[in-house]
Amino acid sequence: MKRLSTLLACALAAAFIARAAVSATPLAISQADRNEIAVSYDYLTANFYQHVSPQAVLNSVRGDLETTLKSAGVHKNALPAMRASGLASANVSAVDREVLLAARAAGGRVGTHQLTYTAMDGMMRSVHDRYTVFLTPKEFAALNQGLDGGDFGGVGIVISQDDRTHYIDIENVIPDGPADKAGLQQDDVIISIDGTSTKSMSPDQASKHLRGKAGTNVSLTIERDGKILPAPIVVTRAEIHDVSVIEKMLPGKIGYIELTVFGSDTGSELDSALDRLEQEGVRAIVLDLRDNGGGYLDAAIAVSSKFIPSGPIVSVEQRASDVTTYEADDTAISPVPLAVLVNGRTASASEITSGAIQDSGVGSIIGTRTFGKGVVQTIYPLGDGSALKITTARYLTPHNRDINHLGITPDIAVNENVNPRFGDPSRDAQLERALDFLQSRLTQLNAQNS
Repeated sequence: MKRLSTLLACALAAAFIARAAVSATPLAISQADRNEIAVSYDYLTANFYQHVSPQAVLNSVRGDLETTLKSAGVHKNALPAMRASGLASANVSAVDREVLLAARAAGGRVGTHQLTYTAMDGMMRSVHDRYTVFLTPKEFAALNQGLDGGDFGGVGIVISQDDRTHYIDIENVIPDGPADKAGLQQDDVIISIDGTSTKSMSPDQASKHLRGKAGTNVSLTIERDGKILPAPIVVTRAEIHDVSVIEKMLPGKIGYIELTVFGSDTGSELDSALDRLEQEGVRAIVLDLRDNGGGYLDAAIAVSSKFIPSGPIVSVEQRASDVTTYEADDTAISPVPLAVLVNGRTASASEITSGAIQDSGVGSIIGTRTFGKGVVQTIYPLGDGSALKITTARYLTPHNRDINHLGITPDIAVNENVNPRFGDPSRDAQLERALDFLQSRLTQLNAQNS
């Protein structure tokens, strides 16, 4: 018993010494985190399109750190106020110290790396600009995938649920994809997938059945023109890349082109879509930018240049009135009547294209007033996969219009109908009006040519 007590006492003493050693180890910010704090401060203060107050930056960092500590259950979390210096290096050092003090106050509840992220987020918040934000690695990866698309095993179709029959309709077939090669067509109805009825199946549920490992087969029972095909169509799945441009031909040889985002491949995808429509004898075009929240400036210039043969597309004004004007890149198609559909969720790069088309007179804008995002962001990737998105400029349309917070007023105002189905003229009032407008323009052109 004496020996056991002695061993227990030794063990407790060893544990106490270990705890004392841990508590005596001073907290520190890694060099990588210090570098990211310094880079974030420099990028924001040097590149934000308006003047940045160093004191506002430090105040915002302190406020965010205190909020984080409170959320972690640290109630006595008052951090010392920081006083801004005329030297950027001194301000960065002040932020380093504040992060270290916050880490000590947290007592292990929040790590220094997370508090570094909090400080960087606080810097971005200091300018009170909704578009200037800090992005964690996960958020930055999601942004890139949203703009550039992802890859998945699938059949290469765009689907929706028919409101009347509740089966799954094929809205579009990706050219040269597995479904296209197997003979599936736009407006086919998928009655069943591998024997499972699609009646009342949501598009998301249907997508889960349609997607799968590349090289595997999926069997589809198809209804075409009101008749079920005698045999199922077997499609071999392949690697599919998300597309940002979807096109189809509507009655009267009017091409319908929907842009979901202005991504890195949008310009080349639009080239291909326009080539296919031209081969089918397109006479007029509807460009649908509704619900398109924007994307890359380069993509907006590329898209606009398909319809505007020459002249300015957009002017970008940075701090100190440094203005750069971007011209059409001489890739325009032969002119045809053009209607652009917009709504209150048409924003950013979509508004650049809409404004350029409206100002140049090559097309008419139809729908409702756009969102009104007239500023440009630059993304600065950081070493650990995170990033900063900073508003670095505002943009002006070719007629020098600043549409920030104002939006673009359509040439023809048309409200959305209740429960619209974009792309279906029978259930899309704005598209129906665009088709009427284009038919009228075609009639006028025919009369002039005669």
